[in-house]
Amino acid sequence: MLYRAFLSVVDRLPLPSLRVQKVLAFLVILTQGGIAVTGAVVRVTASGLGCPTWPQCFPGSFTPVGVSEVPVLHQAVEFGNRMLTFVVVLFAAAIVLAVTRARRDRRVIRYAWLMPLGTVVQAVIGGFTVLTGLLWWTVAIHLVASMLMVWLATLLYFQVAAPDSPTPDSPAPSVPTVPEPLRMLIGLSGVALGAVLIAGTMVTGAGPHAGDKSIEEPVPRLGIEIVTLVHLHSQLLVGYLALLVGLGFALYAVKAPDLIKTRCKVLIAVVVAQGAVGIVQYFTDVPAALVAVHVAGAGACTAATAAVWAACRSRENADRAVSPIGA
Repeated sequence: MLYRAFLSVVDRLPLPSLRVQKVLAFLVILTQGGIAVTGAVVRVTASGLGCPTWPQCFPGSFTPVGVSEVPVLHQAVEFGNRMLTFVVVLFAAAIVLAVTRARRDRRVIRYAWLMPLGTVVQAVIGGFTVLTGLLWWTVAIHLVASMLMVWLATLLYFQVAAPDSPTPDSPAPSVPTVPEPLRMLIGLSGVALGAVLIAGTMVTGAGPHAGDKSIEEPVPRLGIEIVTLVHLHSQLLVGYLALLVGLGFALYAVKAPDLIKTRCKVLIAVVVAQGAVGIVQYFTDVPAALVAVHVAGAGACTAATAAVWAACRSRENADRAVSPIGA
């Protein structure tokens, strides 16, 4: 009943073209990854408790207030990061409205709904992180969840770009573009990426950027030697990169489509660049600016890996003329 009422309202909106839908889906990827980067800025500027309560910034106020206990800069940085959440929600809602109005496949619409729902979950995780005083493992969950949203947003983009079926209620058929063993190997690369990301959050949990520099109530840190964690993180990255290089050779051996080979090459280049940033961080005592760059690189690696995974299967060339977005 509610969904029918929602559809009746959506039907009054202008019909979005395929190009508009793709632009919105791409902006969803950027905003989901961008808020992770601004979160890193919050952490390296020690602004994690610039707004010490949630959902309010200070007790009784949703906006920063002039208190001597919390520097103005920290309040502004943390409040700005919270405000970016509304931009994320805006584009998440926009893509839902666009694909619903265009009567896209159920599969596309379901992926689109994951964006606002996932953003709400992320907001709750962020609130829990603040209320627990920036415990390292809550920060880790927050980042991993952001990367998961980037992964889903990337898959959404390629779902939006793919052809529709003749009827929205029946998903368009898809065909494999690579042999099943290679598809499993690409899936394994996603698992390897997850391990690298988790190890990276552990390095952060033991590193110098706790998100707050309060002397009275210091942020609890992960009690493991950071050098050990750095070695674990780097070894997992090397293993991930080796897996991708092997995958690249295998794709050429089976004469896979040029699209997936190109995406694999881009992914390898992004991972190599990310590794270079990590090496510079290690030998320069983890400068704050490079932390934000490294988080952005993590988002790029996640999106690029998802793009390769999305290329494993392709929808058959359905007749676009029957789709309302054909124009």
